[in-house]
Amino acid sequence: MKIVRRIGVPPRARGSLSGETCPDIFELADGNFAVIGTEATDVLDSELPSDAARADYERIVVVSRETLIRAKADIPDA
Repeated sequence: MKIVRRIGVPPRARGSLSGETCPDIFELADGNFAVIGTEATDVLDSELPSDAARADYERIVVVSRETLIRAKADIPDA
């Protein structure tokens, strides 16, 4: 796997004082996306709707609303 580019703006542009440890979204060379966020599987697993499921190797990760909104312009339509 290889990160091709950041989706959205850097953490510092979203108000991070350190600019280093904040939610982030990256596009990978294979077209998938990688997300840095707060691990919340234990808290949210029981909240998943009945038509949603996750594998044992998958985790539920929370990113801030601002992170996703600021990434919207960089997310391809197809």
